[in-house]
Amino acid sequence: MSIRNNVTRLLDANGIDYQAFELPDDDKRSALETSSLLGASPEQVFKTIVTTRTGRGKPILAIVPGPAEVDLKAVAAAAGEKKINLPTQTEAEALTQLQTGGISPIALINKGFDVILDEFALAFDRIYISGGQRGLSILIPVKDLIDLTGAKVAEISG
Repeated sequence: MSIRNNVTRLLDANGIDYQAFELPDDDKRSALETSSLLGASPEQVFKTIVTTRTGRGKPILAIVPGPAEVDLKAVAAAAGEKKINLPTQTEAEALTQLQTGGISPIALINKGFDVILDEFALAFDRIYISGGQRGLSILIPVKDLIDLTGAKVAEISG
């Protein structure tokens, strides 16, 4: 594997069996475009959506299947909140210090984000997520993703 970044180093340090895939360029692309390039089922390619609480509190990373939309009410319920918000792309980048298209729950471990993984992920042994930068996708066992990020699993997409 040629790309080495904080995500791959963290996965290696934790002995996690993953595969990294470099995409042809580092353009921002949708999860559906990514699935096509990977030759993977669109439902197996997950996207990370940054959400914020109405009051104070940690931002929430909602990880949902590529073809699905995040259900903000379901994320709020899973997080024990009355309401959550969807920040702009610029705000999401400022919160995460990552470019949209490269926001990864693994890159944000120990950065104060809560993680909620859509329960549809449990239909797969492994799912694709962002590798922490545009143009890098990681195929990771779902159980390892949950264990590593401390993700809560809930139905959060529609």
